[in-house]
Amino acid sequence: MPDRDAPAPAVSPALGTLLGTASDAVLSMRSADVGLTRESRRRRRWVKLTVVILALAALLSWRASTYGGQGPFVPLPHVDPFLLTIIVFFGLLLFMAVGQQVMSARSPHVTYRPEQITTTLDDVVGIDAVKDDVVRSLNLFLAHKTFSEEMGGSPRRGLLFEGAPGTGKTHLARAMAREAGVPFLFVSATSFQSMWYGATAKKIRSYFKELRKAARKEGGAIGFIEEIDAIAMSRGGVATGMTAVHGCHGTASLPASYAGMVTNSFVSEGTGGVVNEMLVQMQSFDALTGWQRLGGWCVDRINLFLAPDRQLQRPRTVPTNVLLIAATNRADSLDPALLRPGRFDRRLTFELPAKAGRRALIDHFLGSKAHTDELDEERRDALAAVTQGYTPVMIEHLFDEALVNAVRQGRRAMTWKDVEQARLVEEVGQGQPVGYTDHELRLIATHEAGHATAAWLTAPQRRLEVLTIIKRRGALGLLAHGDRDDVFTRSRTELRALVQIALAGQCAEEIFFGDVSTGPGGDLLYATNCAAEMVGAHGMNGSLISYAAIANSSFSDTNIVGRVLADDRGRDAVEGLLQEQKARVMALLVEHRHLVEALRDALLDRHELIGREITDVLEAAAAAGPRPGLIDLREDAPVPTD
Repeated sequence: MPDRDAPAPAVSPALGTLLGTASDAVLSMRSADVGLTRESRRRRRWVKLTVVILALAALLSWRASTYGGQGPFVPLPHVDPFLLTIIVFFGLLLFMAVGQQVMSARSPHVTYRPEQITTTLDDVVGIDAVKDDVVRSLNLFLAHKTFSEEMGGSPRRGLLFEGAPGTGKTHLARAMAREAGVPFLFVSATSFQSMWYGATAKKIRSYFKELRKAARKEGGAIGFIEEIDAIAMSRGGVATGMTAVHGCHGTASLPASYAGMVTNSFVSEGTGGVVNEMLVQMQSFDALTGWQRLGGWCVDRINLFLAPDRQLQRPRTVPTNVLLIAATNRADSLDPALLRPGRFDRRLTFELPAKAGRRALIDHFLGSKAHTDELDEERRDALAAVTQGYTPVMIEHLFDEALVNAVRQGRRAMTWKDVEQARLVEEVGQGQPVGYTDHELRLIATHEAGHATAAWLTAPQRRLEVLTIIKRRGALGLLAHGDRDDVFTRSRTELRALVQIALAGQCAEEIFFGDVSTGPGGDLLYATNCAAEMVGAHGMNGSLISYAAIANSSFSDTNIVGRVLADDRGRDAVEGLLQEQKARVMALLVEHRHLVEALRDALLDRHELIGREITDVLEAAAAAGPRPGLIDLREDAPVPTD
């Protein structure tokens, strides 16, 4: 970092410079208005310190000359020990009484100096769109005087970070404070809550007071409130009006009274009082200091004696360079008054990283974690493809677990096998040994082989990840499969294929055993949900009526699947769709029975197949063709041929 005490050069007021998106632009802005203000404050502190030292030196010289040889200090008077004990006792009582009130209203924040923060913007990877917008806001914060005085703009005072846990909200806020070179006041919203009446509001006032004080001393300050929804939930009775959001795949509408349905309460003040205090404080960044208020009071008294044309001017407020950042996972539940411009001026959504973002995160984390050369570019591309839905924290944790696997085996660097094993445990769960009977073992292997065969035949765009008959997370066996690329919408053909894959396990049991077990229960749940969505939400089964539009009392607390199944016509449509897809996948598995048998035998032999091992078995069986003699695992039932 550059020298904080070095004089800052002037900054160009060009808008293009202020809105730069590169990290270098942030570093150049650091010596702009914030640096100039910091240097001015530093010189002023030196002047004050010099004046105080000279005054003390003059006082000591005067006392030394006045008391002659007795020295500069007057001897202490004699005090009765009994009287001193009484004074100390009551003094402690007074201190405890006052201290309790003071401590209950003390701000719970923690202040970090820029040099204490190790996170930089270079460490923020995988969220480039949000990062670029944040850098623009940071540059406006650093060049606030140029932007407001020379260009007439209103500086951004608040940023709201919303997104799923682990998407980098706090990480990016820390990096902003480090790059800006200003104090970072971190606080968790739950720390404001108190059992004492009025203490929550006092803590909020104290926090904003400390934020303004730090900004005046350093030329700027960044405050960060973690999980702000703990103290800023929507107040009852606050109407937001009718909101309709139209997209290419859906429409959402909220009634005006919806905001009053979500409430939160504290032991003392309640939601309304706490939110009101937040609203007031976010409009009070430019409040007068204590000395300015005292000066204003004196000017007002003097002006009472002066003619109108001789009135003295009251002290003016000096804009405080404060940037408040708040993070939440539930932005929709926040009070709408907080989200208007002037409070939280910018609302940034942290999405799960796309494939390119995950690839960049993998490179970033592997740069600091021990790994073998086996994790080359091709392996990294493959890992980025199979980690769809992962947050940055999850990707880092995946590598940490891979390192744990390496340590267990006495190695000091992770391999691709360690990463695969760690991903299997994270996504599917730790394997648990179970003593299956021979019949159960064959049944489970056949069931899972049916799933995998149907997936390979009906959805070649999907990636087969894990096929196992080892018990994991309550599942006696499972097939884990996913999309090869990031997808954001699905076609009717793809959804039908997902239904067929879900029903294929039951079909395999019927083909090979002439009976069904309790195993397909979860499969039927998934297939029913998928079919109900197709019928009632996406218009994929003849009817264009959306069951999401039903809002009568009988469906008010029911999801879309429940609404479809509660309607006779909707239920019949779902049943027909499921029966149709089952018939199709049944015929498909009968035709390709040899593929199911090949996977079944591989599972009985190895118990678990991962990735390429699954497709290798299927490709080899497909190349060999149907077996000449079909071995039926049943004892008394013939194999269906249609």
